[in-house]
This record gives sequence, structure tokens and C-alpha cells, in this order.
Amino acid sequence: MNERGLFTALFEILWVSTKLGFTSFGGPVAHLGYFHEEYVRKRRWMDEKSYADLVALCQFLPGPASSQVGIGMGVMRAGVLGGMVSFLGFTLPSVFVLILFALILQGVDVSGAGWIHGLKIVAVAVVAHAIIGMAQKLTPDLRRKAIALLAMVITLLWQTAYSQVVIIVGAAIMGFLLYRDHIQHEVESDNRVQFPVKRSVAVVCLVSFIDLLILLPILREMTSMQWIAMFDSFYRSGSLVFGGGHVVLPLLEHEFVATGWLSEEAFLAGYGATQAVPGPLFTFASYLGAVMYGWGGGVLATFAIFLPAFLLIVGTLPFWDVVRRNPKAKAAFMGVNAAVVGILIAALYQPIWTSTILNPLDFAFAAILFSMLVYWNLPPWLIVLTGAIGGTLISLL
Repeated sequence: MNERGLFTALFEILWVSTKLGFTSFGGPVAHLGYFHEEYVRKRRWMDEKSYADLVALCQFLPGPASSQVGIGMGVMRAGVLGGMVSFLGFTLPSVFVLILFALILQGVDVSGAGWIHGLKIVAVAVVAHAIIGMAQKLTPDLRRKAIALLAMVITLLWQTAYSQVVIIVGAAIMGFLLYRDHIQHEVESDNRVQFPVKRSVAVVCLVSFIDLLILLPILREMTSMQWIAMFDSFYRSGSLVFGGGHVVLPLLEHEFVATGWLSEEAFLAGYGATQAVPGPLFTFASYLGAVMYGWGGGVLATFAIFLPAFLLIVGTLPFWDVVRRNPKAKAAFMGVNAAVVGILIAALYQPIWTSTILNPLDFAFAAILFSMLVYWNLPPWLIVLTGAIGGTLISLL
């Protein structure tokens, strides 16, 4: 592709992804539907099989699946620059709104607001639903249930900056040892995704992902610089999330509320606002960073939480056909996925449940919200609105 053609492609990617960033409501599953309509059916940038392969990879990897699909689409259209432009277009609209909301909220005292307590109860219902769905899919047998249980116990009893990384590495080893001889090679279609990135570049991305995951907690322990600690917390949260943006909530609350970086009230106010804006749910990090350190903190938090997603999608797609045929790699990931379930169960208990469900009325309201979400299949924004109204009414009793 010549320079003029590249510029035209980048501009087209920016235009389409920005339009999606302003209009894509409904969470990751809805985003994938919007992407399919725009990129596959309308513009024919990719065929159905290739799109399905890309979605399968992004579901396999940790991180925000819909954002990774958008990044991958941009990369396949115009290389790494295309991936960056696609990410910026899809993400910046909600980033801007949430940072602005954070700056406005800094001058408002919401510590005693009943609607904040209602949003806390919403968080219990949403996260519990996400974890149940993940557990059914990722821990179907006793061995993986045992890995999840062990990860939960260690997370609750050993809370340090690097404990999660140790748990993930240990789970990968356990998965490899337990399942390497139980996975059969799969026969995949010959229709493979063409990816315009050299494998050497992909290797650099994967090595960078692993290095940052290991070195940031160590650097955090060695220095008192707050921006390094914040970068580490957001980066690890973005690296350990499977199952969509709602799952990042307990990880972020564990990193920032439990450690005293910001109040529970400010955290939940931002979560409610994130439900009301289009684009990826991971932009909740933009709000959190802005609450702590203004515009600069919001930008840094956004970069840190999405960086793992970018490194992983660019780093793995050139090797995707090899990885999905390799039983040893699959075995290790089975252990990792099970451990993530355990980590999230621990985070659901402490601090979300312990700071929210304070009496039988709270539990009853949480059960109602959970039923609305799971059994009546109502949209998350309606659950949030109901929680805010219900929390206000509960405060008046």
C-alpha cells in the first residue's frame, strides 16, 4: 500500500470507528453485532469466516473482547497504525465524556447519597452474574473448580501487588500438567486470517506484555512514585479480565477502593455513568484516573488498561493458527481461565459484598436486580437506573 493509499485507509478507519464509538451502546456482545454490520456486511472489509476467527481469538484472550476485535480489524486493514486509529476512534468519545464527568463530580459530595448505595447493590448483581457465567464455561470439571478454589483462597489470604501474577503463573503450570494429555488436536478450516504484521513484531509485543506484567509490580515495590503504582494497577486489571467489561469492576475496586485511593461512592458513581455512555466498558478506567489525578490521570489510566489488549491482539493473531492447534498451550490457558474465576470470586466478596450487603433489605434488593438482569434479560442501563432509584428509596426508610 502506497503512502496515499495508507492515508486514505487510515482516514476511513478513523471515520467508521468514531461513528461506532458514538453509537455502540449495550456492552461487548452488542458491539460485536455493530462491528459485524459495519465491517462485514456493509463495507466487506472481512469475510464471515475471518470475522468469526477474529472474534474467537479475542474471546480466547484476556482483555476487552470488542475493543480487541476493533483493533484487529484496523490492523488487518492498514497495519499497526490502522489498529491504533481504530482503537482511538472507538474509545475516545466515551473517554472524553467520563473524564469530564469525573472532573465535575470532584466538586460534589456524594458520600451520603442513597443512589450511590443503590449502585453498590447493582454492582453485586452484575458482577455475580458475570462470575456465574464464567464459572459455568471455564470451570466445568472438578480439576478446574479446584484451581479456582485455590486461587480464591490465596487471593483472600495473600494480598500483595504481585500475588495475582504468581497465581496466574502457577495456574498455567497446573493447567499444563493436568490437561496436556487430555486435549486432542483440532482440525481447523484452511480459510485463515491474513495478518499484515511480521512475526518479529508480534514477538516483541508478547515479550513486552509479559515483561510489563512481571516488572511493574516489582518496580512498584521499589519506588514510591504514585503514577507507577496506578499504571501497574490498571495494567494488571486489563491483563486479567476474561468475559467482558463488567468483570473488570471487582478487580478495579480491589485495586483502588480497598487500598484507599478513592472512595466507594466516587467509584460507584463512575460505574453508573459508564453504563450510560457508548463504547467499551473499560473506559471506566478513564473516569477513575481522572478522579485521582485529573486529565493526566485519566489519559494514563486509559493507556494502561488498554495496553495489554493491544499488545496481545497484535502479538497473538499471527500465531493464532498454531496456538489453537497446540494442546499444551490450550492446557495452560485452561488453568489460567479457572484461576481468574477464583480471583474474581475473592474480589466479589472483598470488598464489594462486605461493603454493600449490610442488612436483609440490601440482600433482597440485590436478588431483585439479579433476577431482572439474568431471568428477565433487561439491559444493564435499566438495572443501573432501577438500582439508583431503589437505593434512594431505601435511604428514606
